[in-house]
Amino acid sequence: MRKTIDTTLQFDNSYARLSPQLYQSIEATAVPAPQLLKFNPPLAAHLGLDSGQLDREQLAALFSGNQLPTGAEPIALAYAGHQFGHWVPQLGDGRALLLGEVIASDGRRYDLQLKGSGPTRFSRRGDGRAALGPVLREYLVSEAMAALGIATSRTLAAVASGEQVWREEALPGAILTRVAASHLRIGTFQYVAAHGDLTLLRQLTDYTIARHYPTAADSDNPARALLEQLTTRYAALVSDWLQVGFIHGVLNTDNCSIAGETLDYGPCAFLDHYHPDQTFSSIDRDGRYAYANQPAIMQWNLARFAETLLPLIDRDEARAIAIATEVIESYPAQQQQCWQQRMCAKIGLPAA
Repeated sequence: MRKTIDTTLQFDNSYARLSPQLYQSIEATAVPAPQLLKFNPPLAAHLGLDSGQLDREQLAALFSGNQLPTGAEPIALAYAGHQFGHWVPQLGDGRALLLGEVIASDGRRYDLQLKGSGPTRFSRRGDGRAALGPVLREYLVSEAMAALGIATSRTLAAVASGEQVWREEALPGAILTRVAASHLRIGTFQYVAAHGDLTLLRQLTDYTIARHYPTAADSDNPARALLEQLTTRYAALVSDWLQVGFIHGVLNTDNCSIAGETLDYGPCAFLDHYHPDQTFSSIDRDGRYAYANQPAIMQWNLARFAETLLPLIDRDEARAIAIATEVIESYPAQQQQCWQQRMCAKIGLPAA
């Protein structure tokens, strides 16, 4: 077991208490010379971390994975997903570890994840590492989105690993500490549904409702209420993206958070000038994830989520499909209304 560092973080790792089918317990691969590059003191304070008790060397050890905060239970999460519309039955955290869940000063639960922490059983022959450039980009863009008031994961720290990673060329390696309401994804539900395990699907759904959508538990149909509430969140989130010219870049289902916040900043960017067909992924040759396509793609992703919930929405498949279809078809009007409200506010007009 890796050496631990006592911190003031209060861990309560509820996901690690679910079925081990949903994750792999594994520690980060040690790096040779961790160096703290960026640290986010206001976010640390919000999470309940008294960083004043730790020097830079201890912070580097902590946020590289070389040492663990007391109470952490590192796991790599399993999930599946549609990548550029193509079904992949197993993806998972191939270069990331969920250290655990922290109860912050506001009483809310946040995931702490190391990205670039080494290979897991989900790595698919990858090296499990991250390059410095993408780590710093995620730090900057996620914090910019938070400052703009857009629902997003955030970044607590960026640490240089002291080793090189190979992509097209040798690049300096780094590790990012991501803070998110959740690392559950639409792809997590797809993974469970693909295995046909109704008991596990029910456990995951109940867990998601209790953690993220507690009012859905009081509904006559909690699974439908979960779908409705996530649909509403994404209608608002995508509208927020459009207002600031943000392009996610790779809106695969495994990159869509069940908490309804922006997650996984890969080839993302902000428009320098308006162009609805603009993309920011070199492999998005058909423009699937172009700026103007994001509302429609999110509806498509939500439809994939709805498919996973069908056995819980109604035992009669035809009825379940009808109920889910009604919810999914409500998305365009919700998204358009959100967009119009934000656009009116942007130019100083009352919303219609």
